[in-house]
Amino acid sequence: MNTQTDIAAWRARMPAAFGASASRRALRVIGWTAFAAWLVGSLWWFDMTPQRLWNGLSGLGTIVVLMVPPSPGEQWVEILKGMAESVAMAFLGTFMAAIVAVPLGFLGARNIVTATLWRFSLRRVLDGFRGVDQLIWALAYVRAVGLGPLAGVLAIFTADIAVLAKLYAEAIENAEKKQAEGVVAAGGGRLAAIRFGILPQVAPVMLAQALYFFESNTRSATILGVVGAGGIGLQIAERIRVRHWDEVAFIILLMIATVALIDFISGRIRRRLIGAQAPQH
Repeated sequence: MNTQTDIAAWRARMPAAFGASASRRALRVIGWTAFAAWLVGSLWWFDMTPQRLWNGLSGLGTIVVLMVPPSPGEQWVEILKGMAESVAMAFLGTFMAAIVAVPLGFLGARNIVTATLWRFSLRRVLDGFRGVDQLIWALAYVRAVGLGPLAGVLAIFTADIAVLAKLYAEAIENAEKKQAEGVVAAGGGRLAAIRFGILPQVAPVMLAQALYFFESNTRSATILGVVGAGGIGLQIAERIRVRHWDEVAFIILLMIATVALIDFISGRIRRRLIGAQAPQH
């Protein structure tokens, strides 16, 4: 047996097993060089110098020192009202988006709607809505309906519809077909197959995603308030403007506690509906 001949034969059959070719190595070098040039160019473009970063960290350290100890201040009632307003905005916006996204999810699912043109058109419209951030919607609604929490609710509602509809459509497409086929075999129609064969499978997933969005939107509502869409963001913006950093720290801690409480309650609800993982024996 000629070892060199065997090696040459295996190299011809599986060249990747013997290392990258010269052209592939050259492409890797070019790719890494281009990435390094892009990274250095971006740092230079944004003026990210060590001196500027050090000055920024020094200023941030001064702000952190001024935040200790946190204090609710004299207008602590307004802070609590603003936090409650943010939670209400997040809940209403997420709830309405989740309701509207259910039929859109079914209309965008490949195993429900077989008309390719309709499904493609709907998904492209949803892509367009997903391309606009909540903050942009908030600025538009503040101009349309005026300052206040209504603009925040509408911004959360509009921004979440497209995202939830896409997630719901993917969950519907991954649903097991046998349940729906069983309903049809028992004499049920197409709507009955969707209602009793597919919806029970995806409903817990839909609810879990809606609960997560509620938690996330509670944080997002803070930023929306900065542009006049109501909520605790307005309280933060006012105190940053007058440099009351101790009150800003109190609001931040209140936000963290609120989000943690929502996450805890949402987790209990998800485990109650989806069920805890069975213990391993």
